[in-house]
Amino acid sequence: MRDRLPAIALVVAILVAWEAYVRLAGIEPVLLPAPSRIATALWDYRADAVRHAIPTIIETVVGFLIAILLAVAAAVAMDRVPAIRRSVEPILVTSQTIPVIAVAPLFLLWFGFGLLPKILVVVLVTFFPVVVALLDGFGQASRDATDLLRSYGATDGQAFRKLRWPTALPSFFTGLRIAVVYAVIGAVFGEYVGAREGLGIWMQLSQNAFRTDLVFAAIVVTSALSLLLYWLVGIARRVAIPWAPGVRREPDRGLEPF
Repeated sequence: MRDRLPAIALVVAILVAWEAYVRLAGIEPVLLPAPSRIATALWDYRADAVRHAIPTIIETVVGFLIAILLAVAAAVAMDRVPAIRRSVEPILVTSQTIPVIAVAPLFLLWFGFGLLPKILVVVLVTFFPVVVALLDGFGQASRDATDLLRSYGATDGQAFRKLRWPTALPSFFTGLRIAVVYAVIGAVFGEYVGAREGLGIWMQLSQNAFRTDLVFAAIVVTSALSLLLYWLVGIARRVAIPWAPGVRREPDRGLEPF
C-alpha cells in the first residue's frame, strides 16, 4: 500500500480539484459534470451500466483469446520457418497502417450488428502487439545455450520447447498487457460504430441525449474493465513465469500483479 499511496493521492487530488473547479466556476453539467455527479449518475443507472458492460466484456474476452491463439500460431510459424516470416511480416506491418475507423464500418456491413464484428475489431487491434512481442522474445534466446542443447543432440523442436519458448514468455506477457488494454478500446470502438448494447453505444446514446455525466460514467466503467483485465494478465504472468526476474522482484516492491 505504501507504494500505491502516491498514485492514490494523485487521483484524489485531481478529483478534488476537478470538483472544486466545477462548483466554483459554475460550469454547466452538460459541459463538464463534477465527479460527484458522475458517481451519482453511475449509481442511479447501475442496472444500465451492468447491462451494457456484459456485451463489452464478452466481445473483449472472446476477441482477445482468439487473437492470442492466432498470434501464437503465427509467431511460432514465423520463427520456425524463415520464409514464412519474410513473406508474412511485411503484410502484418502494412495491416497496422489501415485505420480501424475505416475497417469497423465494413465489418458492421458484412456481419451485422451482433457480436462478431466487434470481436473482429478486437482481434484486429490486439493480434499485432502479441505477435511482435513473441517474435522479439524468440530472438532473445541465447545462441550459446542453443548450441549447447544441440551438442547434446536436441532437435530443433526440443530446442524450441526447452529454450526459445520459455525465453519468450516474459516478452509474451508484456505483449498481452499492452494488447488487453487495446482489446477493451477496440470493443468499445466497434460498439460506437454500431451496436444494440455495449459501453460504446451507451456512450453514444448518452452523448446524443446530452447526458455528459453518463458519458463519463461509461468511461469510468470502461477504465475499470481495462484495469481489471490488466490485473488478471498480471496474475496469469505471476502464475505462469514465477521464475522470471521481474516477477520475483515484484512482491518485494508490493507491485503484484502489475
